[in-house]
Amino acid sequence: MDDEPRGGDAAAPGPGGPECAYDLLQRGRALLAGRHTAQAAIVLERAARLEPRRGSILEPLGRAYFMTGQLERAAEAFEALLAVDPSSHYGHYALGRTLTRTGRAAEGRTHLRLAAALAPDSRLYRAGLHRLARE
Repeated sequence: MDDEPRGGDAAAPGPGGPECAYDLLQRGRALLAGRHTAQAAIVLERAARLEPRRGSILEPLGRAYFMTGQLERAAEAFEALLAVDPSSHYGHYALGRTLTRTGRAAEGRTHLRLAAALAPDSRLYRAGLHRLARE
């Protein structure tokens, strides 16, 4: 299943030209990579409005929200990601981390366990569980 938004025949963004979800996604990812998380969130929000059920957009949007401290919005984005792809191990991990940061540790633990079960070789997910156990 291809989760990348389609570029289609939409014109490249420009003065008065329509925006393409794929181009916005690429710009948002580049902004995230450059640690311009607030700007990335704005660009990725526009992509999500064009393609609201694309996991490839929802995941970096959730990350951008998380990194800018918009934890409720991050949780919503990760929940939307899991509605699209319930087997997304990263979605469960990210939602688990977000929920624990908002004081919902029991719910967060459930998602962290799911992430670790879906990707048992992931050191990141195991570390997230161990970190929560120490807190």
